[in-house]
Amino acid sequence: MRVSVILAIVSLTALIFLLMWSQQPAPQRPAAGEVSKLELRSVFGYGERIPVKYTCDGEDVSPPLEWEPLKGVKSYALIVEDPDAPMGTFTHWVLYDIPGDVRSLPEGVPKEGETRYGKQGLNDFGRIGYGGPCPPPGKPHRYFFKLYALDTVLNLKPGLKRGEVLAAIKGHVIAQAELMGTYGRG
Repeated sequence: MRVSVILAIVSLTALIFLLMWSQQPAPQRPAAGEVSKLELRSVFGYGERIPVKYTCDGEDVSPPLEWEPLKGVKSYALIVEDPDAPMGTFTHWVLYDIPGDVRSLPEGVPKEGETRYGKQGLNDFGRIGYGGPCPPPGKPHRYFFKLYALDTVLNLKPGLKRGEVLAAIKGHVIAQAELMGTYGRG
């Protein structure tokens, strides 16, 4: 009798433990197609004014950018655009095949098709590389610096446009970051 009581208590305890354990929420994994967040930093913060140096009113050089390392990244792509332009979204910079071990871009990335920081596409000024903010007089515009961490190297030729790069990265983005700066001209 004692053995059956002990077995009943052990069995009941095991059953309670299993029931409690099965009620614990399962670890959450990102859903298919879900993208992780990445932080992008520069000399200006999110929503702050972009210094004149990085605009057509200054030296028109690209600002320095930095981000934290991320496992599994094979390459990055960067697109800078102004959605407030009078004729619709205006692309200021297209940079892709940024090596996966790169964690920052210096000020003044050379305006060449191929650089040690990746390949550059055509901006909407019709030039290779960075073209800084240059809005018409009036309300300040917003400039979105979008960095995409990719699970592949695109191996594309230099000189592509924004839409071509966005099409090529589709399905390969594992994380992304966004930094928005503003700039206006009286």
